[in-house]
Amino acid sequence: MRQADLNGAYGRTVPDLVRPGLRVLLVGINPSLWSGATGLHFANPSNRLWPVLEQAGWTPRRLDPSETGALLDAGVGITNLVARATARADELTDAEVRTGLPAVERLTTAYQPARVAFLGMGAYRVATGDRRATVGPLEREVGGRPAWLLPNPSGLNAGWQLPRLVEAYRALRLAD
Repeated sequence: MRQADLNGAYGRTVPDLVRPGLRVLLVGINPSLWSGATGLHFANPSNRLWPVLEQAGWTPRRLDPSETGALLDAGVGITNLVARATARADELTDAEVRTGLPAVERLTTAYQPARVAFLGMGAYRVATGDRRATVGPLEREVGGRPAWLLPNPSGLNAGWQLPRLVEAYRALRLAD
């Protein structure tokens, strides 16, 4: 993708990928510029969500971000705390991240996924004020549904290598 296309994607939004009957609603921080440019969630080729979902058993094969129907058929939906695309999550303000939580609550209440999983410890801690939250099941519900905290699959999250990411995402799948 050309740099001009990416730069032009600042501030664009990506529609929520939801429907009733989801096994999990994944809550990202915000769309990347790749996602803003393509209109697809987790579209950056370096994002590890797609291999993680396959290896953790959420999808039968590695999906492409464009295979939104196949992802929904696997029972996985996607939304974000902040709708606007940026190059990095640290370009968001804490206030933006906090104001995203009520929208996630409303979406979850409307669609009732079996679970809600926040992707990113830092963003979750900012959104909720829970500074002690760790990866795994959370004590809170979101929109009346059980919530989990998972590591962000972004390639920028070097602290979580692929095997550990797969293990964390598999633990959520097996909790069903």
